[in-house]
Amino acid sequence: MSSDTLLLGIDLGAGSLKSTVINGSGTVVATASLPVETLSPKPGFSEQDPEGWWSALTGSLRKIWAMGVDPAQIAAVSVTAGAHTHVLTDSNGRILRPAIMWNDQRSGVQVDKARAAQGREILALSGNRISATWSLPQLMWVREQEPETHAAIRCVLPAKDWLRFRLDGTIATEVTDAWGLMLADAQAGGWSDALCAMAGLSVDALPPILASTAVTGKVTAQAAAQTGLRQGTVVICGTSDTNAETYAAGMTRPGIGALKLATAGTVSTLTASPAFSEDVIHYPHLVPQHYYAILGTNSCASAHRWLRDALFADIGFDGMDKQAQTAPAGCEGLLFHPYLNGERSPYWDPDLRASFVGLGFGHSAPHICRALYEGIAYTLRDCLAVLQDRHMGFDTARLVGGGTRSALWRQIIADVTGLTIEIPAEGDASYGAALIAGIGVGVFADTDDAARVIRVSETLQPDPANADVYARGFARFRAAKEALTSLNHSTVRELREGK
Repeated sequence: MSSDTLLLGIDLGAGSLKSTVINGSGTVVATASLPVETLSPKPGFSEQDPEGWWSALTGSLRKIWAMGVDPAQIAAVSVTAGAHTHVLTDSNGRILRPAIMWNDQRSGVQVDKARAAQGREILALSGNRISATWSLPQLMWVREQEPETHAAIRCVLPAKDWLRFRLDGTIATEVTDAWGLMLADAQAGGWSDALCAMAGLSVDALPPILASTAVTGKVTAQAAAQTGLRQGTVVICGTSDTNAETYAAGMTRPGIGALKLATAGTVSTLTASPAFSEDVIHYPHLVPQHYYAILGTNSCASAHRWLRDALFADIGFDGMDKQAQTAPAGCEGLLFHPYLNGERSPYWDPDLRASFVGLGFGHSAPHICRALYEGIAYTLRDCLAVLQDRHMGFDTARLVGGGTRSALWRQIIADVTGLTIEIPAEGDASYGAALIAGIGVGVFADTDDAARVIRVSETLQPDPANADVYARGFARFRAAKEALTSLNHSTVRELREGK
């Protein structure tokens, strides 16, 4: 490859699509993003229009070309997106319904039924516990609630694969997103006839499974006209956003973890072999012969955004951060549980709800802002404890996601978890996608070679002065959650019944 070779990574997040161009040394040349809209037609529903993704993709690339990037220099492009989000199409390739998102909670009834009747079989085949996050129960919901739509399904494509199909016209996926559909056989490989039957689908409706770094095709004439990319640009398969992001952050060997402050919050670690259980989610990792174990909280930056919109729209995120800096550690007893859309790890409870606990006349706006930071840090500590109990913990973590822009929040994460926190210079999924494009087209020899360009820009140590206050706060956080669980359940049940 010539010295002016460029690589393009595209990541579809829950709230925006971001495109990043890097050179062969891993330096970011240009980046651009556009928002994507989430629809909530009913409580607990979370959907997006795939055509909106494509509009954001083409719009972000127009921004990049306007920065002076020459499309002819792009050697390869790769796409990532959140796992579990899928597109359903008919025999003509027409989208049948909005894409159900990973944070959608509508399939709780289907989850309960499947867990009671087939929970052990699903865990044994898929390697993961069934919950409302996964595509399998969402497809069960479509079969029961939208039978005409279900009958018309001829292809199920993970979100990033639908976007890539729009680029090169090929139907394919890779193993991480295949696991994310909960339709793949984690033990034997390939698609599972039994899991597909539970979803009411034929294996024929699912794409071939390729390597994440495999060449799937080339940019078509139609896609070139819409995106500005050069026709014939090589397209690489790609992977899920978390897989790409943890790799780009530097989680390339066991012993280093990754924490993510994005729409959802996650805790991940690399392992040489998966220990399938109901408590920890596993996926294959980009690093060959390795897997990543991950636990996640449903609401992280999304809770931050909710609080801004609800109470602090006049001062915005920067104003909230300045407010939070003036409140003491522990917020003088104020706690926040960020369960605005139920919770995944470690409770797997779609009927939990958020709460501020311990409010008094002595609390004000700074306490509320800081309590949100601390509450999300407590949820990450809750997830970390699951890994530690299974001897999968770590002492150092790479911190990624939009929340890392707050210096205060970064330090709170270190203080609450007790971890050494490292901030990657470039650690998002679009950067990881660009590295994958480089591996696929030969700019980098393999994942080890590409990892040489990953750098750390900041290291944070836990402040021992805050250890006791956060240990007590975490204990109260857990106790309050337990005390409120039955009330949350009855409240949600009554709302469902229209009371």
